[in-house]
Formats: sequence, C-alpha cells, structure tokens
Amino acid sequence: MGVLDIGSNTVHLLLVDAHYGAAPIPASKKKIPLRLAENLEADGSIAEVAVAQLIQFIIDGQQLAEDLGATHLMAFATSAIRDAPNGQQVLDRISEKTGLQVEVLSGEDEARMTFLAVRRWFGWSSGRLLVVDIGGGSLELASGTDEEPDVALSLPLGAGRMTRDFLKSDPPRPEEIRALRKHARVQIAEVVGLIRRAGEPRRVVATSKTLKQLARIAGAASSTEGIYVERVLSAVAVRQLVESLSTLNVEERSSLPGVSPGRAAQLLAGALVAEAAIDLLDASELVVCPWALREGLILHRMDGLTR
Repeated sequence: MGVLDIGSNTVHLLLVDAHYGAAPIPASKKKIPLRLAENLEADGSIAEVAVAQLIQFIIDGQQLAEDLGATHLMAFATSAIRDAPNGQQVLDRISEKTGLQVEVLSGEDEARMTFLAVRRWFGWSSGRLLVVDIGGGSLELASGTDEEPDVALSLPLGAGRMTRDFLKSDPPRPEEIRALRKHARVQIAEVVGLIRRAGEPRRVVATSKTLKQLARIAGAASSTEGIYVERVLSAVAVRQLVESLSTLNVEERSSLPGVSPGRAAQLLAGALVAEAAIDLLDASELVVCPWALREGLILHRMDGLTR
C-alpha cells in the first residue's frame, strides 16, 4: 500500500507492507521539503512553481509505487491545500496530470486519524489518551478512551503558519514572541474546556515532527536507536527550550541535534505552541509516539477493506 501525504512542510510517499490485524511495516519512502505553506502568492494561493514540483513528485512517486508492486495508492492533503484559495485548482491539476484523486482532510479528520494511530500503538491498557500534534499549518488535539476520540479539534496554530505570521526577525524580537505566545494561548484556552470535560487523560502524547525534534534537543534518544525506545518531552524542558531557542538565529538552530535545516526556522514557533498547550492542558510531559497521521490512515483503510 502506498500513502501520499501532501503536508504543509513536506510531501511524503510511504510504501508499506500492510494487512488487517498487523502493524504497517515501512517498505520504502520518498519525500521532498516542498514547503507549500511558504510558497504562496500575495493572496495566499500556492505558487505555480510549487504546484509544478508537487505534480512531478507525484508522477515520480507513482512510478516508484508501481515498480515496488503497490496494490493501493491513496493520497491526502492537509491544511496547506485546504486553506489555499486555489486549493481546488491544484487538486484539479493533479488529477489531470496524474490521474490521482487527492482527498483533502478536514482538521477534525486529521485529529481523528492521528488518534487512531496513537491508540493502536499504545493499546487499550493506556486508558484515556490526549494527543497533541503540531503540524506546519495547524494544531490538532484529540482525547478519548476508544479508537474514535470523544473530542477531535484543529486550530490554525501550525509552526509554519505561526512563524510566517509572527516571527519576522532572525532571531525574533521579544515583542514578536510575546504576540505569538498570547495568540496561541487565547486560541487554545477557547477549547480547553471541551477537552477537560471529556475526562482526565492517563497519558498525553506527542506525534508531530516538531515535537519529536524538541524532544531530541531536550535529550531524547535519536532515531537511530529505533522506534521502540521511549521518548519523553517534559513541560520543564519545553519552557527551557522556548527560552534558549529565542536567542538563536535559524542557522544556529540548524546545528542542534536532530533538527533538519528545513524546519529550523519553525522550531521556536512550535516550542511556543507546545508550551501553551502543555500549560493550558496542565500536562507535566508528552510521551512521543512514532505513529501519526499516515499510519492512522493506513490502519483506517485496512479496517475498511475487511468489511
């Protein structure tokens, strides 16, 4: 099975060996740091150069999937295309040039599918889970005791979006940081009541690349040690990272352990959103889950194929 994930920061093609009742095992993957959320025209439309690169990547990905014997190829897009004024035109171009139909997920669906992946990873014994995912364009929050969350929310607080809207200087000025911090806390505070009324979580989970990189900087095991090593990002560490990252420019952040150059510019914004979420949700730590949206979609599709 192939999964094409058109995100705000990166476009991924993941090919997995999958069947019902088993964990999806990665067989091959391909990605490009396309930064759709940054390649925008003045009106917010995705620029033509980015659209052309996206289409070529899909064509190459289809060939790779065919060469490796994929029997299913599903494609989905998140906030970058969902929020763009020309998002539908981009989807029409993709369909015309590649024959591939791309599903645009709502923010709520992103939260639900990510939650499914987390539930399958940690299992029923973990009790109520609260999942925090900071993408390039949006923040997803989901809480529940089953595979379908009781609450699934999406807020426009992605690390890329917040960097673009608030952090204009390098390194950012104190007033820029204060404005982003206030904005994030106001947005999250409006939905905290919904999450708390659902019940107290036994475990708060982080799934996004941004949160994984923050955990790595804070001392979590590197990816070379495998996916089964427990990785934790504490509230104390997040607050310390906000303070330290605030003084670094993008080049200096790029030299930190586990930080890819393409995401260094967004790291402080991600840390500020994480800090706001941890504080307002009263979480002492986030446990990192290696599975996220793509795995959730694969599992959901496999479940559907058995019905």
